[in-house]
Amino acid sequence: MRLSFLGAAGEVTGSCTLVETENTRFLVDCGMFQGGPDARTKNLRALNFGFDARNIDFVLLTHAHIDHSGLLPRLAVLGFRGPVYATPATIDLLEVLLPDSAHIQEKESEWQLRHRSRRGKGDLGAPAPLYTVAQAQSALQLLRPIAYGKPVQVAESITACFHDAGHILGSSWIEVTTHEEGRPRKLVFSGDLGMPARPVLRDAEKVVPEADVLLVESTYGNRLHRSMSETEDEIVAAVERTHATHGNLIIPAFAVGRTQEIIYLLTDLVRRKRLSPLKIYVDSPMANAATRITLDHPELLDDEARDLVAWVRAHPEKVKIEFVADVERSKALNEIRSNAVIISASGMCEAGRIKYHLRENLPRSECSILIAGFQAAGTLGRRLVDGAQLVRIFGQPVRVKARIYTVGGLSAHADQSVLLGWLRGFHKPPENTFVVHGEANAAADFVSAIESQLEWKNVHRSQRGETFTL
Repeated sequence: MRLSFLGAAGEVTGSCTLVETENTRFLVDCGMFQGGPDARTKNLRALNFGFDARNIDFVLLTHAHIDHSGLLPRLAVLGFRGPVYATPATIDLLEVLLPDSAHIQEKESEWQLRHRSRRGKGDLGAPAPLYTVAQAQSALQLLRPIAYGKPVQVAESITACFHDAGHILGSSWIEVTTHEEGRPRKLVFSGDLGMPARPVLRDAEKVVPEADVLLVESTYGNRLHRSMSETEDEIVAAVERTHATHGNLIIPAFAVGRTQEIIYLLTDLVRRKRLSPLKIYVDSPMANAATRITLDHPELLDDEARDLVAWVRAHPEKVKIEFVADVERSKALNEIRSNAVIISASGMCEAGRIKYHLRENLPRSECSILIAGFQAAGTLGRRLVDGAQLVRIFGQPVRVKARIYTVGGLSAHADQSVLLGWLRGFHKPPENTFVVHGEANAAADFVSAIESQLEWKNVHRSQRGETFTL
């Protein structure tokens, strides 16, 4: 058996692992690289290095986030025709996310063409989209649903079982059992694991007792998250300060998962009278669709979320939420000068309507920006977190005078303590453990933590392009 790490190794985006057995070749995730000037180059090279897409038998998809799913249409463009296995909720989300990803790429390509034309450079060198909306729609036909907890034969000698990872709606860690090469072998892929006792979703399921091979994420493998009570205090402080200065509160948020969590927290704080009644604008068509899909899967929500939904329906005057759909209404939000709470995508501030809201509100000292999720190196969100005084948006310089709040307790990723706790569910260490999906320092620190606190052997910090024969 061979494992090839094609992405999310030494970094947190581009998740893709190639598994080759005696008779089968499959991928776990097929994600897009995000953030930084070299992301496009990485995406163009990702699926042209190491394998022929036509020879991949199937794909196992841990969840819908674009850094795990976003290159599926390109995989199909390059000739892949096999099934892509995912949970039903993941499939529902992908029907929104993948065409949207393609739409963003098409618009960016159009902008680049116009920009080059104005500068007299013509069409030569203008980047084409990685895939079109039509190609994304076509790729959706490859999706096949797998329910949690039900082993499915995905190849002649391979079964896969999906388990709730508690990260976003439909997210999974995956247990794969192979019966090739003379003996059964069990592989576990953590995907992205969520924090326990967080609002909206159920907690991640415990890991299986034994595995031969483990791939585990390390996004926050070197730190601990703040408590939920501290996080709530920070949110209350941001809302109240912004209200007192008569500014706007702008919240960049991932459309899937984070937006729904923020809506929950703000609403719950009003219910508990820690905040006055609010008017919230959710300015993201994708987030609007993701919220609808979330409500369509009540079986995946925790009891607290279901109770809050009932309270909102009984008290519609307490929290008024406007889901902004059309572009003209989105533009009109920038005419609001005070007391607006605007949640918008993308979560790392790299694309989408959030860039317009930042352009208008960053130069205003009375406004606040609430950063509530991981910001990859090279992104606009990361520059704001790092204290940049001047940023560029749509190619133009923008002064940063608004107050930047970084809320650390809302991560959809498990912190080091939770990751180690999940690993303690193994009755004995896996024969080989590979630490993935973490920036270099986080991954290295997590390897050290596993070795020192769990006393495991054969723990590897994976690098993009590496191949291991097991």
